[in-house]
Amino acid sequence: MLDYRLSIKSQLSKLTFIFFLLIILIQYPMWFADGGFITFLEKNNQIEVQKKINSKLKKENDALIAEVNDLKKGTKAIEERARGELGMIKKDEIFFKIINKSK
Repeated sequence: MLDYRLSIKSQLSKLTFIFFLLIILIQYPMWFADGGFITFLEKNNQIEVQKKINSKLKKENDALIAEVNDLKKGTKAIEERARGELGMIKKDEIFFKIINKSK
């Protein structure tokens, strides 16, 4: 009878070990394979970085769109650009250029 109990315990411990190995084999792809949890975390990090880049680019695009709309609608923006970038002046306007002499 004692021998029979030892045999059952030995079989149960082998069965437990087999189930443990099966669980590990089933879990491995979920954690480490392509598309697993680690890849998921890496992709989430990449998404956050890309969202920050996109936000910055959207702000730049909005500023450029506002400038284009301003140039399309009003003459003030065109006049301001012509004066600042090209040095143009209006008719009958006097232009004074102040030059600082360095010693």
